[in-house]
Amino acid sequence: MAKAHLLNRAYMIILHIISNLVSITRTKLTPWKNTSLQYKTLPLEIATKLFLDTTSIKTASSDFGKLVQEIPTAVFHPSTVSDISRLIKSSYTSSSPFKIAARGRGHSVGGQAMAKNGVVVEMSSLINVGIKVCRSESLGFYCDVGGEQLWIDVLRTTLEHGLAPVSWTDYLYLSVGGTLSNAGISGQAFLHGPQISNVLEMDVITGKGDFMTCSKSMNSDLFYGVLGGLGQFGIITRARIVLQKAPTRVKWVRMIYDDFATFTKDQEHLISLNHGPSYVEGSLIMKKSPANNWRSSFFSVHDEAKVNLLASECGIVYSLEVVKYYDEFGIQTIDEELDEMFKGLNFKSGFIFKKDVTFVDFLNRVRSEELKLQSKGLWDVHHPWLNLFIPKSSILKFNQRVFVDIIQKENKSAGPFLVYPMNRKRWDYRMSSVISEEDEDVFYTVGLLHAARNVEDLKMIENQNKKILELCDEIGIKIKQYLPRYNETKEEWMKHFGAKWSLFEERKAKYDPKMILSPGQKIFNF
Repeated sequence: MAKAHLLNRAYMIILHIISNLVSITRTKLTPWKNTSLQYKTLPLEIATKLFLDTTSIKTASSDFGKLVQEIPTAVFHPSTVSDISRLIKSSYTSSSPFKIAARGRGHSVGGQAMAKNGVVVEMSSLINVGIKVCRSESLGFYCDVGGEQLWIDVLRTTLEHGLAPVSWTDYLYLSVGGTLSNAGISGQAFLHGPQISNVLEMDVITGKGDFMTCSKSMNSDLFYGVLGGLGQFGIITRARIVLQKAPTRVKWVRMIYDDFATFTKDQEHLISLNHGPSYVEGSLIMKKSPANNWRSSFFSVHDEAKVNLLASECGIVYSLEVVKYYDEFGIQTIDEELDEMFKGLNFKSGFIFKKDVTFVDFLNRVRSEELKLQSKGLWDVHHPWLNLFIPKSSILKFNQRVFVDIIQKENKSAGPFLVYPMNRKRWDYRMSSVISEEDEDVFYTVGLLHAARNVEDLKMIENQNKKILELCDEIGIKIKQYLPRYNETKEEWMKHFGAKWSLFEERKAKYDPKMILSPGQKIFNF
C-alpha cells in the first residue's frame, strides 16, 4: 500500500509539473486544449520522458530542408525500445489517438519526420541497441544495428572487423531507420541495389504498439512494407545488414563529356560490366555549378579551372564519376583493371582525372565539405531538393527539356545536379519503394540538390521545381519522385504508388489502422 501511495503521489507531482510547463510555454506551442494528446492516459514511465521545453520543440519543428514548420506538442526521449512501444500503445488505445513521428537525423527536406500537435520520437535517445557484428553459417557476416544508429558509426564499427555494408548513401550522417524507410541510394546501387535490398531482418514497432520481428520468411508482409514504406507501418528499431569484406582504398576517377548521349551510353556500359566499377555517378557542370561543390572537392585548383573553362565554352558539360575499390592484394593490378574498364569510353580527350584515397575518405567525402560550409555559416540554409527516377527511354528528352532548357538557361541554382543509372533487377518489387514504371532494365536517378539562402530564392527554386514536374507530365516523361512530397491531395499519392497503392493502403489498415504514424508524409493525414 505504501509503495502504491508513493507511486501515485509521484504521478500527481509529474502531472502537476507538466501542467505548469504547458502553461509556461503556451505562447510558443499549440494551445494544449486543442491537442489530442492527453497526458492523463500515459503511464508514469512515459510521461516523464516527454519534453516540452522550447529548444526541444523548436528542433523537432524543422528539418534539413527548412521548407516547412510543424510544431509538435511534445518530444519523446525513449531509453528503450519498450518505451516507444508503450507510447504508441497509449495513443492506439486512447479514445483520442495522437500522431507520432520518429526522428532520426532530421535530414528530411519536406517535414516528413514531423508531427503537428503530436509527439516526435527522438530516436537518438535510445540506448543498448547499438551495433553488433555477427556471423552465421547460413547468412555469412552481418551486423545488427539499432534504427537510431548513424551509418558513419556502422562503417566505423564494421571496419574494426575488416567488414563493411555494400550499399550506401552519399552522406553517412543519417540514421539507419531513416534511410531504410525511403530506400537509401548512391553510386553503388547499380551493383548492390539500394540499402533496402541488403536487409536480412528487422525489429519493428507497428502503429498498434506491437513489437514484431520480420524478414523475408517471417512476417514478410510487414518486412516488405516497411522497407521503403515512408514510416507508415512501423518504427524500425533494429535492422540486420549484409556485410562483406571491406576494401582499404579506392581509385577515384572523373571524366568529362560535352555530349549527353555519349555520357549516358558510357554510364550504361560501365554498369553492365562483370567485375566492373564499384561505384558510378554522374553530374552536371555549368557556369553557376562549378566542378567542385559541397559533395566533394575532387579537382585540384588547376584541373577545376580547366573544367570550368570548358563548361563556360559549352554552356554545360557532364562529369562521369567512377570508383574502383581495392586492397593490398590488388595494388599491382588495379591500374590495369581501370585501363581495361575504360576501353571504348568516349570522354573528351585530355579530360580524365584520377585520385587514390582511402575507402573511408571516399565514403565520408561529403562530411568534410559540410564542415567547411558550417565554419563559414553557409550550410544552414533552405534545401528545396527535387529527386526523381526517370525511365531510360526518356533521359535524352529530359536532358534537353529540363537540364538544358530550364536548369542551364534559367541559371537559378548552383546545385549540385546528379544523374546516374541503376539496374532495375537490383530492386525488389515487393517492397514499398517506388521506381520507374517503364519495363526497362535501366532507369536513371536525377537529384537537383538546390540550396537557397533566403525566402525569395526559395520561392524561385520551388517554382522551378513545380515547372519541371508539370513539364514532365505535359510531355509524357513518366517520372517518380524519390523522397516524395505531395501536400495537396490523396490522389497525388495514389498516382505516385500506382499499382502498389491498394497493397500500401491494406498494409496501413493492418499495421496502423488509426493512422498514428508519420503524419508528416501527408499520405493519410492531410
